[in-house]
Amino acid sequence: MLSTGTMAEDIEVFEKQMEDWDEMADVVVIGSGFAGLTAAIEARNAGASVVILEKMKAPGGNSIISDGGIAAAGTPLQKKEGIKDSPELMYADMLKAGLGLNHPDLVREVAEKSNEAFQWSIDYLGVEYLDRVDSFGGHSVPRCYTPLNVSGSTIIKRQIARIQELGMEVRTQNFFQTFIRDSEGRVCGVLTRDGYDYKDADKGADKYIKAGKAVILATGGFGSDIAFRVAQDPRLSEEIDSTNKPFATAEALKEALKIGATPVHLSQIQLGPWASPDEKGFGVGPGFSDYIVFLYGIVVDPGTGTRFVDELADRKTLSDAILNTGQPCIGIADTKAVEQSGWEIDRWLKKGVVKQFSQLQELASFYRLPYGELRTTVEKYNDYVKNGIDAEFGKPILPDAAAINFPPYYGIRLWPKVHYTMGGIQINVRGQVIDLNQHPIKGLYAAGEVTGGVHGACRLGSCAITECLVFGRISGRNAAAEKI
Repeated sequence: MLSTGTMAEDIEVFEKQMEDWDEMADVVVIGSGFAGLTAAIEARNAGASVVILEKMKAPGGNSIISDGGIAAAGTPLQKKEGIKDSPELMYADMLKAGLGLNHPDLVREVAEKSNEAFQWSIDYLGVEYLDRVDSFGGHSVPRCYTPLNVSGSTIIKRQIARIQELGMEVRTQNFFQTFIRDSEGRVCGVLTRDGYDYKDADKGADKYIKAGKAVILATGGFGSDIAFRVAQDPRLSEEIDSTNKPFATAEALKEALKIGATPVHLSQIQLGPWASPDEKGFGVGPGFSDYIVFLYGIVVDPGTGTRFVDELADRKTLSDAILNTGQPCIGIADTKAVEQSGWEIDRWLKKGVVKQFSQLQELASFYRLPYGELRTTVEKYNDYVKNGIDAEFGKPILPDAAAINFPPYYGIRLWPKVHYTMGGIQINVRGQVIDLNQHPIKGLYAAGEVTGGVHGACRLGSCAITECLVFGRISGRNAAAEKI
């Protein structure tokens, strides 16, 4: 009989015969987002047979609804545009944003392999990116790249195509229930629910899948698991919306903890400061906020009509500042800012999340801002742009920034939403899951948001996909090379 023992003393000693298993493969990958698909591709290319399990009816997880942005240092486009960057600078930026809580060896791995992973997505997967490099809050130089269609689905589709070319498939509606371990505590398989229905958990049938070499956990974060996230941060109740899909929950993470995986930074949960309360979930507003307002515009407190933070600060700093005002704040930009950004905003306007106004006073009236104070705030900011120095909050003034003085004006209401969980289970630079005694759990690897340690207290924008590709590749190759 197969044992799903969750504690060492519960492990039943048994010899598994081939007939005890419903299926066998060298590597079992749990999750089909950026990290899971990358791991599966690399494991297959290393010669392993691979099974990919996804609990929902379609692959992609949260990855497919992201904007697909990836950060990389020392790229050809940076060099072409004269941007001086390096893995060392990216490493320093990530540590600064993470308040030094990051695990340095993991951060260094991501930074040093960021360009390699980015080029792999282009050369091997065939992902096409916009011909531009952007700078998001907390990055000291522009190093962020956005795929065509400004969607993570652009990357996921190319990964799925490669998966199929390699003779694999994503097994959808397969809910991971627990790990199977042998008498020595090695993870040697999984128990899954085949035919699982998210709306009816009783559907489906149990299935035991043997992993001849290793299991790779790539199930993402727990941003939509309200009970679990509140246990880590009591502020994040159901009253705080999430950008995640509703299935971003902690079941797989908890199973890893049950077999002794070390938890890291579980209370470090990132809020997206670019989100709008005027739409559910991720929505379209973040595109306007992140790519236009934060770069070229201002954010003001509706109670005072004044700025209160560096709009290009990291996500934690910006989210905390907005929450401290006690009410949704207003992001403001003008036509010149839109032009300088190079983005089309018609879609955002049609959705009604972004509003257009012929005059600044009209904007102030709509959002109930004190016009006199707002006008003074804009005038002060325009002086900062002219002089190239933000004397109040130290916002980096971009070389192509212009005064906010060109109607029509645009506004968006901002209120942070739960976006990303920096915490998870501990891994080493080989992608192996680490136990409470700081030893690798044999036969278990992990990659992506289910892991912790890379980002510390705050993840910089576009670094998540970088991490997924870097550690997806590492865990896939090493899992395939496991010696039994």
